[in-house]
Amino acid sequence: MATYDYNCKTCGQQFEYVQSMKDDPITKCILCGAETAERMITSTGGIIFKGTGFYVTDYKKDSSKRPAESPGQVQAAPSTETAPKSEAAVSNPTNATETKPASNN
Repeated sequence: MATYDYNCKTCGQQFEYVQSMKDDPITKCILCGAETAERMITSTGGIIFKGTGFYVTDYKKDSSKRPAESPGQVQAAPSTETAPKSEAAVSNPTNATETKPASNN
């Protein structure tokens, strides 16, 4: 069902009338009874979403621009500076991890 606006040429009043989109426009004014009512061309208000019940997946997000974030999580900007290596790690090879050759059993 749709709500249509009508204007009566006889009484000059405007009124709304709810009818199916399949129905023909009415010509009889519901206020004065004259046969001079005409449907007016009006713009609609659009769709308004209120309340809860909508899913995150209802609208496509461009995931290639930003990684997904969980609520309350703040991502730090990547640092362009490199941290200086400590002298102990560079000069002492015992701090490095050793790998053992695989045994052939």
